[in-house]
Amino acid sequence: MKLHEYQSKRIFAKYGIPIPRGEVATTPAEARDIAVRLGKPVVIKSQVLVGGRGKAGGIKLAKTPDEAEQVAAQILGMEIKGLRVKKVLVDEAADIRSEIYLGAVLDRAARRVAIMASSEGGVEIEEVAAKTPEKIVKVHVHPFLGLKDYQARNLAYGIGLPKEHVKAFVKIAKGLYNAYVGTDASLAEINPLVINGEGKLLAVDGKIVLDDSALFRHPDLAEMRDPDDEDEYEREARRYGLTYIHLDGEIGCMVNGAGLAMATMDIVKLYGGEPANFLDIGGGAQADKVAAALRIILSDERVKAVLINIFGGITRCDEVARGILEATSTLDVRVPFVVRLVGTNEEEGRRLLAQANMITATSLAEAAQKAVAAAKGELA
Repeated sequence: MKLHEYQSKRIFAKYGIPIPRGEVATTPAEARDIAVRLGKPVVIKSQVLVGGRGKAGGIKLAKTPDEAEQVAAQILGMEIKGLRVKKVLVDEAADIRSEIYLGAVLDRAARRVAIMASSEGGVEIEEVAAKTPEKIVKVHVHPFLGLKDYQARNLAYGIGLPKEHVKAFVKIAKGLYNAYVGTDASLAEINPLVINGEGKLLAVDGKIVLDDSALFRHPDLAEMRDPDDEDEYEREARRYGLTYIHLDGEIGCMVNGAGLAMATMDIVKLYGGEPANFLDIGGGAQADKVAAALRIILSDERVKAVLINIFGGITRCDEVARGILEATSTLDVRVPFVVRLVGTNEEEGRRLLAQANMITATSLAEAAQKAVAAAKGELA
């Protein structure tokens, strides 16, 4: 789950990271009022969850409140990479003398959080890594000890930060790490962290990406979710506790278990098809959950066949079959279904489905082949 810049920077501020004064506006008049209160030139920044806002004209300076109102009127309502701008952040404009990158991310290979810094701030860190990787300095943080002062100083010295800024940099780096851990983030970055005309460090932009799996611990953060950033199918799936990712294929997949779902998608591609989604209904197969899953799959007009792949361990296959039949009886089903049931009472489950004229399979390979054929209209 991505947070907007203004949300990220407010979290940074709670952890002692200095940010510019600023407020969010939803109308040009509000932007003008904020500029009046700030009493200085401002920067109007579109709040959409995509990169390249500046290049798209979504970030502009305004020297006066009247100009702030005019600029906000230009930015509000514009579309950036398919997303309409509904809010702008009105920040006090910074007198930027130099720019630094500072970020925290999980290094899965090292099994630790990596803190990265670069003297090349204000540009995508991937671009720096590709062109001048020697300008990125990295330290790994011990999960029990946290980021130590000497590690933060090593980052500062490694990017050539002037001595007079090292103490403030250490505080900001530790604040960023604590924000990363405290919010269960998968990414937290300040880009750029600037040295301003007053000789102070200031986080003028910020980004936090939260780990969806940890949101149950942070209901306050979960409420910050921007529905415009979420696929409508994924939003519906989340309501029913389903793990769903919308893809571009023609074969809808409903599977119980993430690993089995991945294997199902792979074998569909192996036999010449394209999965329309990743969907893990989890343990159990209650009719309401199955119905929700199938409703989401069938609402995608590109779906030409549905492949249901269920392993019945604790859950009995005959119960799964009844859940599928109960669910489909309430839906407008216009595409063929291929069902593979394996596990407890699988014969009874297949018998129930066969009576309802559904296509069944005993192996995953057979199911995938039949689903691909059904999507192409080659299966009676």
